[in-house]
Amino acid sequence: MEGKVSRRGFMKVSGTGLAALGLGRSFQALAANRSIELVVVEGGLLEAASKALESLGGISRFVKRGQKVLLKPNISFASDTTRGANTDPELVAWVAQQCVEAGAKEVLVADIALQTATLCLWRSGIKEAMSRVPGATLSYFSDDRFFQETSIPRGKSLKKSRVLKPLLESDVVINLPRAKTHDATTVTLGLKNLMGLAIDRKSFHSSHDLHQAIADLATLIRPALTLIDASRVMVDNGPGGPGTLVPLNTVVAGTNPVEVDAVMVSLTAWAGKKYRPDQVRHLKAASELGLGRVDLSQISFARLKV
Repeated sequence: MEGKVSRRGFMKVSGTGLAALGLGRSFQALAANRSIELVVVEGGLLEAASKALESLGGISRFVKRGQKVLLKPNISFASDTTRGANTDPELVAWVAQQCVEAGAKEVLVADIALQTATLCLWRSGIKEAMSRVPGATLSYFSDDRFFQETSIPRGKSLKKSRVLKPLLESDVVINLPRAKTHDATTVTLGLKNLMGLAIDRKSFHSSHDLHQAIADLATLIRPALTLIDASRVMVDNGPGGPGTLVPLNTVVAGTNPVEVDAVMVSLTAWAGKKYRPDQVRHLKAASELGLGRVDLSQISFARLKV
């Protein structure tokens, strides 16, 4: 698309009076015309998130007045922010606040915790952070009555799943994963994070090809925005840790979750090894379903600093 930056033309743009991308138009004009669909922003977490959202057209591009918004962070582990297992709570609260200010009718922050839910909400810091965002709700769901079996017509392995009812009732989904390794899937980023909206996710491991099931679920759950917290990336012993945390001080954000994940894969080594995105099996499967590209030479994005 006109004005994008190809992988080969990967460039940094920083400061005020940002240099033009593509055909020389200003950065602000490109954002206004929605020519930027994926950005990698280096800097302090909230500053980077703000620049990423601005560069993609602002929250008003994704959230309209009166809409129901579901935010899906990773808050599956009963550990504090120093461990790097959960999405940073300040980032989640900041995005929730943006949605409230955009006029959303409802803003729900939800996940299905892997460990004791009340401990996850408390120890992760998300409960305290969200208490400062009036107009948004933080909730966890474990009762089967909150889920609805839903068909997945495009699924190759996963043909149906019991997913969160508020997901099905939402107008907008914003995905807020933490960048980490995963012992079963190499990485857990945006696509893997969506498993936290399915109550029957254990069956993904036991009854399906896990990698294909993750891709299949992504045909059902289509976030409008994926924003990856890569402030400190757990590059080994994930997803729960404790593991080695690499301070990338980065946010990766965009409208196509497959391509956002693909770019994130390229930014660091995982368990001591560098991977091409097509070597991550669930990303390759998602690409084969037509959900996005994993060939970095075909993915356009801009790299920014704050």
